[in-house]
Amino acid sequence: MATITTLSNSVGAATQPSRSIRNMPYVVENTINLAAAVTAKGSALAATDVIEALQIPAQSIVLAAGFEITGAVTGSCTVSLGVTGVTAAAYVSAFAVTGSLSVGDYATPATAGYPIVTKAADTLDLLLVTETTTLSAGSLRVFAVIVDAQDRVGPASVDREQLA
Repeated sequence: MATITTLSNSVGAATQPSRSIRNMPYVVENTINLAAAVTAKGSALAATDVIEALQIPAQSIVLAAGFEITGAVTGSCTVSLGVTGVTAAAYVSAFAVTGSLSVGDYATPATAGYPIVTKAADTLDLLLVTETTTLSAGSLRVFAVIVDAQDRVGPASVDREQLA
């Protein structure tokens, strides 16, 4: 098993977007090029390899996540999407990624998908569950709907709301 850490989104990944007093959901996404994953690993992708796809800021709630095929796939495997060490298949469970998929196809969501709360920064990961033929090309757009769970109510906020 190898963990590929160099392909995850890095711009603004450690912080939540600027918001008002109310925490609103927002979408983050990142496209994973499978040929770049092979290069980053230094050898062919294999079953149980983990590709870190999205960086999740500390004190966040991941409400939903999934992935879309954005480039023709060469090879065949099953892929799960979740947070390694918490629930590796929280959002997509063993979806067959094969050359027969069309660009624009979405992975089937996990039956019992549920929000994951992160205290510390973490990553949303693609887990190669099984591999029938070696993945060598294609791309996946991984996306997640996140809410900032940090406490934003402070004395200044309370006073301002009471005066209104």
